[in-house]
Amino acid sequence: MILPPEAWMDLRRFRPLREAGATWKEIADELGLDPRTVKKYINGPARPPSPPPRIGTQPRLIEHLAPVVDAWLAADISLRASVIHERLVAQHGFPGSYQRVKLYVAEARPRIAVELGLPGPSSSLTGLHRRFETTPGVQAQVDWGTESRAIARSLGVRYVYSFHMTLSYSRDPFCCFTTSLDLATFFGCHQRAFAHFGGVPGSIVYDRTKTIVRRHVAPGRAVPLLPEAAAFAEHYGFAIDVLAARRPTGKGRVERQVLIVREHVLAGRTFAGLDELDAAFAEWLPIRRGQTHRTHGQVIGVRAEADHAALAPLPPIPYQVTDRFLRRVGKDCLVSFESSRYSIPATEVTGGMSVELRVGPDTVAIHAVGADPKLLCRHRRGRHRGDDQIDPAHWNGLPDGHTRATTLTDPGGPAAASLAPPTAPNGELEPVSALLDRPGMAVPVARRDPRVYDQAAGLSRPVGGAA
Repeated sequence: MILPPEAWMDLRRFRPLREAGATWKEIADELGLDPRTVKKYINGPARPPSPPPRIGTQPRLIEHLAPVVDAWLAADISLRASVIHERLVAQHGFPGSYQRVKLYVAEARPRIAVELGLPGPSSSLTGLHRRFETTPGVQAQVDWGTESRAIARSLGVRYVYSFHMTLSYSRDPFCCFTTSLDLATFFGCHQRAFAHFGGVPGSIVYDRTKTIVRRHVAPGRAVPLLPEAAAFAEHYGFAIDVLAARRPTGKGRVERQVLIVREHVLAGRTFAGLDELDAAFAEWLPIRRGQTHRTHGQVIGVRAEADHAALAPLPPIPYQVTDRFLRRVGKDCLVSFESSRYSIPATEVTGGMSVELRVGPDTVAIHAVGADPKLLCRHRRGRHRGDDQIDPAHWNGLPDGHTRATTLTDPGGPAAASLAPPTAPNGELEPVSALLDRPGMAVPVARRDPRVYDQAAGLSRPVGGAA
């Protein structure tokens, strides 16, 4: 006889009676049990015996579909359990829950991976990464941050982005703020960072951003770089190091720096422009450089001195970074870019022709398209939507309406003097008389006695008749 746990605990309370000299039968009569059962449990182990396990005694719902699941996993070992459950329900009418499929897949996946000669979960290194340290001046890491909409609204723009570059050896940071992520702005921020550090690092680590990578490729294949990015890196003498997809830990130094700037520089503040954002970072930077970093255990500013000294020098001529766009000229001699309009000299274009915009961080240069791509004009780049850059001199020669006029007289006729409108005794014009006396308006009108109309209506006698 197997007692439930609560009955076993109740029986254990009678052990002191047995120790006091009570017989097994007396205790059994008190509990309503057989004396042998009482003796077994009072003298038995301290824990009640557990029932035999039920695992394996009944077939699992997924048992008859296990070969199907194994075949799917053999074809694709990374197939998710949720996808397998969905297909089992749709294709085989599986009545079980997702949890049953999940438990089976967790058991079957390692077994099938071994059969296929693939590394199992214990050796897949999922979620782990290698910690590395660099020597001074060897590496920097770059990342973007998208700041809060509240900051963007205070500046009157849609988005505000933060550009970050961090030197890997010292963790010395640089940050500046923009409203665009285009190619010219991206590498313009690089130039500002190089000037800030006083040199160029040996390599820069990026994720697979479209301003660096021309297109995405499968893991293990060489990443094709954007030609403009490769030319920029060649000019400044640094190597481009592109991370594998979904591996942010490869640039954890700058990833952490994005959060630090957001929390220590931007949180709880309002700004009126990008200059104020840059100034706020410049004010906070000495505080950051005076802190002891928790990883390398040294003051960031002291360690940064060795980092800066090992950087390569800046080239004597900066690289001119431009992004190129084709636009069609309107009949008003304007082209549109980033929701702002830019004027072109009317003497250089015709309505509907195409021009090339070479856009830099701060300028927009407009060039002709063709064998002679000459510069037509240059403007300051608009800082926000609707920031039109229009030079009125570009419209010189176009009709401006200054010859349009109206008059009440005919200024060109030979009798112009005789057609002058009459004036009143006080010298002012008489509008009604002047209007009637204009050429074409002097039509003779018959004059009748008003009584003629009464006579025609039968209301009075003929005019001049007897009373």
